[in-house]
Amino acid sequence: QVELVESGGGSVQPGESLRLSCVASGSIRKIEAMAWYRQPPGNQRELVADITSDTGATNYLAAVRGRFTISTDNAKNTVYLQMDSLKPEDTAVYFCNAVVEDTWRRSRNAWGQGTQVTVSA
Repeated sequence: QVELVESGGGSVQPGESLRLSCVASGSIRKIEAMAWYRQPPGNQRELVADITSDTGATNYLAAVRGRFTISTDNAKNTVYLQMDSLKPEDTAVYFCNAVVEDTWRRSRNAWGQGTQVTVSA
């Protein structure tokens, strides 16, 4: 079993910053990739950013490129999302996702419970 635990959400004003963290634990042999998704009120979940563990290659939603930065600490099985210059439209529940190979060499797609980010004046 693989568990993801997120932290760092909250309420901020436009232009401020937040840093989300997500720690993966459990029967993990290798983390292939990690990502952050978000689900705004009344909308579908969308990919915000992802990062490949081996190469460090990243991919961003166009609306956040240049403002958000995804990074990992592979030794701690942790992924971060640094969010700067936040806008009201960034308001959403943010979910951590990880694609892992477990100790039985099976591919697992794990999700965190979500953390609320609210941006308002």
